[in-house]
Amino acid sequence: MPVKRREMVPLALLWASGIATLFILIVILAFILANGLPLVNWNFLTAEPSVWGQTGGGIYSTIVATLAVTGVSLAVAGPISVGGAIYLNEYTKENFLRRIIRQAAEILAGIPSIVVGLFGFLFFVIYLAPYTGGWSVLSGGLTLAFMVLPISLRTSEEALKTVPAELREGSLGLGATKWQAITTVVVPTALPGIVTGLILGLGRAIGETAAILLTAGGALNLINSLYDPGRPMTLHLYDVLTEYRDTSTAYGTAAVLIIAILAITFITDWLMNRYTNKLKGL
Repeated sequence: MPVKRREMVPLALLWASGIATLFILIVILAFILANGLPLVNWNFLTAEPSVWGQTGGGIYSTIVATLAVTGVSLAVAGPISVGGAIYLNEYTKENFLRRIIRQAAEILAGIPSIVVGLFGFLFFVIYLAPYTGGWSVLSGGLTLAFMVLPISLRTSEEALKTVPAELREGSLGLGATKWQAITTVVVPTALPGIVTGLILGLGRAIGETAAILLTAGGALNLINSLYDPGRPMTLHLYDVLTEYRDTSTAYGTAAVLIIAILAITFITDWLMNRYTNKLKGL
C-alpha cells in the first residue's frame, strides 16, 4: 500500500470519529432544546415549583439553589486546587510526595459520585450537622467541592507547566522574589488554562445529582441562607421526571441547564481570548 494511502486510512478514521462526536452532541442538544425551549419563558424562570403531586410550575427556587450549591463548591475547591497546583508545579520537585498527591487526585476524580454523596451525608449532614445545618445547601456544596477539586487541580497544574521557564528566570533575574514571579508572571500567563479547569469543575458541579440527592435536602422552598435545604435543577429534573412523569417541566429544566452551561462556556472563552490577546499586545 502506498505511503499516502496508508496515511489516508487513519486520517479518515480520525475525521469520522470527530464528525460522529459532533453529530451526537448536536442530536442531544437539538432534541432537548426542541422539547424544552417552548416551555422556557419569564414565568417559568421566575415562578415557584408546583406543590407535591402537581405538574407544571416554575424553577425559580431551583435556580437559586443551583447557584448557591455551585458557588459554595467553587469557593472551597477553587483556591485549594489552584494553590495545590502552584505548590506542585513551583515549589516541589518530582519526588514521592508529589506522586502521592497526584495519585490521590486521580483516585478522587475516579470515585463514583454516589460514594462521594454517601461520604457527604455521613460527614457533613450527620457528623457536622451543628455547623452545616444537616440537610442543606452548604452540605451539598461542600460535598461537590470534593468532586470539583481533582479536576481543577490537575488542569491548573498542566496550565502552569505550559508557562515557559524563561519567563520565570527573567522575572527572578530582575530582582523579583519567587512569590512575586508566581503572582505577577506565572499565574497571569497560565490564567486561561486555570479558568478552563474551574469551568470544567463548574460543569461537574452543575450537572451532579447523586451527591446532591444525599446532602442538599431537596426542599422546594426558596432558600434564605446556606443552612437551608434546597433543590438544585438537576435534582428537580430527576424528581419531576421519575416521581410525577412531568416531561414538560423536565425538558424545560434541562433546556435551561444546557443554555446556562453553554453561555458560561462561550462567555468565559471569549473573555479568556481577550485576556490572552491583551497579554500578547494584540
